[in-house]
This record gives sequence, structure tokens and C-alpha cells, in this order.
Amino acid sequence: MAAYGAAAGIPAHVFLPVDTPSVFFEEARAYGARVHAVPGTIRDCALAMAEQGAGKKWLDVSTLKEPYRIEGKKTLGYEIAEQMEWSLPDWILYPTGGGTGLIGMVKAFDEMEALGWISPRRPKMVCVQAEGCAPIVRAFEAGEEAARLWEKPVTRAWGLRVPAPLGDRLILQGIRRTRGTAVAVSEEEMVWGAEVLSTLEGILACPEGGATVAALRRLVQAGTILPGESIVLFNTGTGLKYLDNPPAVRRG
Repeated sequence: MAAYGAAAGIPAHVFLPVDTPSVFFEEARAYGARVHAVPGTIRDCALAMAEQGAGKKWLDVSTLKEPYRIEGKKTLGYEIAEQMEWSLPDWILYPTGGGTGLIGMVKAFDEMEALGWISPRRPKMVCVQAEGCAPIVRAFEAGEEAARLWEKPVTRAWGLRVPAPLGDRLILQGIRRTRGTAVAVSEEEMVWGAEVLSTLEGILACPEGGATVAALRRLVQAGTILPGESIVLFNTGTGLKYLDNPPAVRRG
């Protein structure tokens, strides 16, 4: 958002939790954005943004507050179908903070079926969260239609530290419609998963990406995912942004 604002000549305000790794702040500042460090979580950032933007002609581009992000994220589903020659995998594991990617893919699969490009068969969608911030997992396991606020969220995977996802109902609907599931993994499991991706696949993953590998191991061990089934794991960021916080991406 800061980069596009710079290219378009539009002033940008970025609100980040104060304990976010410094590289996130510096990158936004490099694009000329005004960066606000807010005590608390991303939820507190949203409240601070609403307060400071009151009465101003600001456009809120946070998750699901505008239509463009969901339209962009749904292309994940189109790309999967195209690259798999218009078939779909059996499972998709997605690290879920705000959950826009998961919601977008479900939307994309519905659109492609309506266009006659794919069959009604759907991948089972798996929401992957951190044990220290798992409002969707808790709601899914309790059979609830909406997620309650997760008090005192704790995780070094910053993209997963979303205590009250705005799209909670849509996320839960997408999981259940596709007969998927929701899994919460520990910080140690995320580190292990990120190591697997870097040392075996040459992908320097963020902790959120490592979380999907950890969730996959759990589901295979539980017999939920079977040998021979096709699986897509999502890594949603680069581990480079976490190198100033080594425990988040590797041991020791």
C-alpha cells in the first residue's frame, strides 16, 4: 500500500503494533509513508486508525474494509487451477490471520464452477493459526458460526496475530463448506516448518509459512490427510523480514 501510494502520489498512513520487527517500519518509511507505532495488536491499530482518520478523507484499505483485496486474493485460486490444468488439489493449507486469502480462494472456485471451467469438487480448506492466537480454530472446534475475541494474543508470526478477524464468519463457512478443518500449531512447530522449507526446498519462509508445514505434519500423523492426496501449502511472506528476530525463523 505504501509503495502504490508513492507511485500514485497519494499520502499513506501505516499503523503497526509497536513490537513489530523494525524492518516492517523501515520499509514503509522508505516509500514515504507516515508510520504509526501503536501499543497492542493489529486490532488496536485499527482502532487508532479509525480515531485519527475521523473526519478526514482517508480510504481504509485494511482487511475486508474495501472490495479490492478480496478480488486480488481470489487470483490465488485461479492460479492454482491454471497451473494444475484446471483440476484442483485435495487440500489447501492457508496461514490465517485476517483470512482474506482463504475467503478469496473459495470465491474463485465458485466463480470458476459458474463459468464451467471446473467441476463442483472443492479442495478441503485448512485454516492454520498459532496456538497463542487461534480464534478461528477455537470457533471451528466449538461449532460456532463466529469467532470470539482472543484475549492477550501471543505469537512471533505477526501475520497470525489477529485476535478478532473481521471475516470470521466467511472463513468458518469456507472451511465447513469444503469439509476442511482448522489447526493451531506451536511457535516451535513453526520454526521447524520454516527450517524444512529452507533446507529442503530452498524457500526462506516466514513463520506463517512454516506453520502450514507443521499443520500438514499433524494432519498426516492423525490420518486426516492420506498418502497420495494432492496438497497445496501457502507461504505468505519472506523470512528476510524476520532475520532481525532469529528465533522466529530458526533455532538457536
